[in-house]
Amino acid sequence: MIFYNAHSRAIERLYEDKATISRYTEYEDPVTKETRLELIPVYENQPCRISQRALGANTQTENVNQIVYETKLFISPNIEIKQGDVIEVTRGTTTRKYTAGEPFIYPTHQEVSIQRDDEA
Repeated sequence: MIFYNAHSRAIERLYEDKATISRYTEYEDPVTKETRLELIPVYENQPCRISQRALGANTQTENVNQIVYETKLFISPNIEIKQGDVIEVTRGTTTRKYTAGEPFIYPTHQEVSIQRDDEA
Protein backbone atom coordinates (compact mmCIF):
# COMPACT_ATOMS: atom_id res chain seq x y z
CA MET A 1 0.00 0.00 0.00
CA ILE A 2 1.38 3.39 -0.99
CA PHE A 3 0.75 6.38 1.26
CA TYR A 4 0.45 9.13 -1.32
CA ASN A 5 -0.38 11.84 1.23
CA ALA A 6 2.92 11.28 3.06
CA HIS A 7 4.81 11.31 -0.25
CA SER A 8 3.03 14.52 -1.34
CA ARG A 9 3.94 16.28 1.91
CA ALA A 10 7.58 15.22 1.51
CA ILE A 11 7.71 16.53 -2.06
CA GLU A 12 5.97 19.79 -1.15
CA ARG A 13 8.65 20.53 1.45
CA LEU A 14 10.98 21.07 -1.50
CA TYR A 15 8.75 23.78 -3.00
CA GLU A 16 10.56 27.09 -2.53
CA ASP A 17 9.02 29.04 -5.40
CA LYS A 18 5.57 30.60 -5.93
CA ALA A 19 3.48 30.42 -9.10
CA THR A 20 0.59 32.47 -10.41
CA ILE A 21 -1.29 30.65 -13.17
CA SER A 22 -3.30 32.79 -15.60
CA ARG A 23 -5.56 31.74 -18.45
CA TYR A 24 -7.06 33.58 -21.40
CA THR A 25 -10.80 33.86 -20.77
CA GLU A 26 -13.54 35.36 -22.90
CA TYR A 27 -15.40 38.32 -21.49
CA GLU A 28 -17.87 40.83 -22.86
CA ASP A 29 -16.80 44.45 -22.78
CA PRO A 30 -19.65 46.27 -20.99
CA VAL A 31 -19.26 49.39 -23.13
CA THR A 32 -18.68 48.03 -26.65
CA LYS A 33 -20.47 44.67 -26.08
CA GLU A 34 -17.58 42.99 -27.92
CA THR A 35 -16.31 39.61 -26.78
CA ARG A 36 -12.61 39.74 -26.00
CA LEU A 37 -9.95 37.52 -24.50
CA GLU A 38 -8.34 38.65 -21.27
CA LEU A 39 -5.57 37.02 -19.25
CA ILE A 40 -7.17 36.22 -15.86
CA PRO A 41 -5.31 34.72 -12.85
CA VAL A 42 -6.91 31.41 -11.83
CA TYR A 43 -4.40 30.52 -9.06
CA GLU A 44 -2.12 32.90 -7.20
CA ASN A 45 1.00 32.32 -5.08
CA GLN A 46 0.89 28.53 -5.29
CA PRO A 47 3.92 26.73 -3.81
CA CYS A 48 5.98 25.07 -6.52
CA ARG A 49 9.51 24.36 -7.70
CA ILE A 50 11.13 24.95 -11.06
CA SER A 51 14.05 23.08 -12.50
CA GLN A 52 15.92 23.91 -15.68
CA ARG A 53 15.57 21.08 -18.14
CA ALA A 54 18.16 22.15 -20.69
CA LEU A 55 20.59 25.01 -21.16
CA GLY A 56 19.39 27.80 -23.41
CA ALA A 57 20.77 28.11 -26.90
CA ASN A 58 22.65 31.25 -27.87
CA THR A 59 20.38 32.84 -30.47
CA GLN A 60 21.94 36.27 -30.45
CA THR A 61 21.63 38.28 -33.63
CA GLU A 62 22.91 41.70 -34.51
CA ASN A 63 19.73 43.29 -33.14
CA VAL A 64 18.35 40.91 -30.49
CA ASN A 65 19.63 38.44 -27.93
CA GLN A 66 16.67 36.10 -27.68
CA ILE A 67 16.30 33.88 -24.61
CA VAL A 68 14.71 30.50 -25.33
CA TYR A 69 15.00 27.56 -22.95
CA GLU A 70 12.80 25.00 -21.28
CA THR A 71 12.21 24.36 -17.63
CA LYS A 72 10.04 21.99 -15.66
CA LEU A 73 7.49 23.08 -13.06
CA PHE A 74 6.67 20.81 -10.12
CA ILE A 75 3.38 21.64 -8.40
CA SER A 76 0.44 20.06 -6.55
CA PRO A 77 -1.75 17.73 -8.62
CA ASN A 78 -4.79 19.61 -7.28
CA ILE A 79 -3.95 22.68 -9.39
CA GLU A 80 -5.54 22.59 -12.85
CA ILE A 81 -3.02 23.70 -15.45
CA LYS A 82 -3.88 23.70 -19.14
CA GLN A 83 -1.51 23.82 -22.07
CA GLY A 84 -1.03 27.46 -23.07
CA ASP A 85 -1.59 28.88 -19.58
CA VAL A 86 0.72 31.73 -18.63
CA ILE A 87 2.67 30.99 -15.45
CA GLU A 88 4.63 33.60 -13.53
CA VAL A 89 7.11 31.98 -11.18
CA THR A 90 8.80 33.90 -8.38
CA ARG A 91 12.05 32.58 -6.94
CA GLY A 92 13.48 34.88 -4.31
CA THR A 93 13.24 38.37 -5.80
CA THR A 94 13.12 37.24 -9.44
CA THR A 95 9.85 36.72 -11.32
CA ARG A 96 9.79 35.20 -14.79
CA LYS A 97 6.95 34.46 -17.19
CA TYR A 98 6.51 31.09 -18.90
CA THR A 99 4.02 29.31 -21.16
CA ALA A 100 2.75 25.92 -20.01
CA GLY A 101 2.98 22.74 -22.02
CA GLU A 102 0.76 19.75 -21.33
CA PRO A 103 0.97 18.68 -17.66
CA PHE A 104 1.84 15.13 -16.61
CA ILE A 105 -0.01 14.31 -13.40
CA TYR A 106 1.19 11.85 -10.76
CA PRO A 107 -0.70 11.00 -7.55
CA THR A 108 1.82 13.06 -5.53
CA HIS A 109 2.59 16.00 -7.85
CA GLN A 110 2.46 17.12 -11.44
CA GLU A 111 5.22 18.06 -13.82
CA VAL A 112 4.65 20.73 -16.44
CA SER A 113 7.05 21.60 -19.21
CA ILE A 114 7.23 25.41 -19.31
CA GLN A 115 8.98 27.56 -21.87
CA ARG A 116 10.43 30.99 -21.35
CA ASP A 117 10.57 33.05 -24.48
CA ASP A 118 12.07 36.44 -23.78
CA GLU A 119 14.71 38.88 -24.94
CA ALA A 120 17.76 39.99 -23.00
